[in-house]
Amino acid sequence: MTAGREGAYCYKEPEYQRLLAAARRSLERTGGGLAGSVSVSRPTDAERRAIIGITGQYRDTRTARVTVRLADLDNAVREVTGHGLPELLAELGGPLRDRPAERSVIAAARETAIRAAEESPLHASCAWYRDWLAEIARDGSLAKLIKQGEQGCLAQAVRVLQYLARRAGGPVLLPALAAEVTGNTKALNHGTVTSTLVLRALAAKTGAERPETAEERRALWESSGVVVDDLASRVLVLNAPAEGRGLGEWLTGAARFGIPFYVTLHQLMTLPPAMHSTLVYVCENPAVLRRAAAELGAGSAPLACAEGQPSAAFHQLATAIVSGGGELRYHGDFDWPGIAIASSVMRRHGARPWRMSAADYAAGIRADAEHVRLTGPPQPTPWDPQLGEVMVATGRVIYEESVADALIADLSGRGS
Repeated sequence: MTAGREGAYCYKEPEYQRLLAAARRSLERTGGGLAGSVSVSRPTDAERRAIIGITGQYRDTRTARVTVRLADLDNAVREVTGHGLPELLAELGGPLRDRPAERSVIAAARETAIRAAEESPLHASCAWYRDWLAEIARDGSLAKLIKQGEQGCLAQAVRVLQYLARRAGGPVLLPALAAEVTGNTKALNHGTVTSTLVLRALAAKTGAERPETAEERRALWESSGVVVDDLASRVLVLNAPAEGRGLGEWLTGAARFGIPFYVTLHQLMTLPPAMHSTLVYVCENPAVLRRAAAELGAGSAPLACAEGQPSAAFHQLATAIVSGGGELRYHGDFDWPGIAIASSVMRRHGARPWRMSAADYAAGIRADAEHVRLTGPPQPTPWDPQLGEVMVATGRVIYEESVADALIADLSGRGS
């Protein structure tokens, strides 16, 4: 064993460990700079004597913190081992990291990835898209991907968003989307990096919160026409007879008895029904449909229920109704999320409002009702601009169930 190695061996003793650990952190933080100092707090007697030996300066036993200049430590190490402090630290604990250089590499890679993503021809001018890119760059998400060697997932996410922007027609199953864009049917499964990035982008696009539950993730995918599970995506209908083998027959049979019927997206895509010139009312809350079934049975007008945020199955059924020459009339909650849903259904399917005017809102305000205040950002009401103004001025929520009497009257044919 050489004298240098024997010298290095002495620095393995416990009294040097905290001092050398602090020195490693300092050198890695500065890229190897020896201009600073490091400290050891509450030194043991052995540590205190070791540092006195390095610096030649006496430290009292009552000293709470001892500080050593890195240059002095480097000189002491050279005298004992023949090599400098960086070489000793590398020998004892592995190569030193050059964190400034690492940060520069990550910053350059981050800039390259962002610049490439910003060149998306379909999204470059979209504010939500720029906000999404800025957020993942700002919060460290992209840097983390680069450190893990997964920055290619950002490019995959951009391609998924481009595919969805270009795509026309009915819904696409999530595994099929993943296979088409990435070549891997599981690339967009829950928990994958690409899936997380895409969902963050879709949340930014729709103004939604980042999804935390399976139901929220499914709803966010479906808002862009992507179906996680075509068996789980469903729509509740009452008295909506249709033509066609299978599903058409089932819908007609259920309507004959006035029985609510759940239709899955899988059924709608596998056994598409034909629905001709049908007027279908749409409610937001299943309590309204349940009441219609209980009170009117087979005598109720056709009714579909969005059950909150409409599913891909709802949109598929609505498309079948409208393409067959039918018409939708929509009613929902008088709160801002309900208004946003109503506006979306009207815009997407040409639905007409069903008791969703300013006058209907005013008529629904009851002095004896529990006061639930409107919260969140106001939403536009293009079918009746006065509705939004009255809602802002009144500041009250009216849930659909509280005005169900008028809705049931319409479904019975007794409404005005």
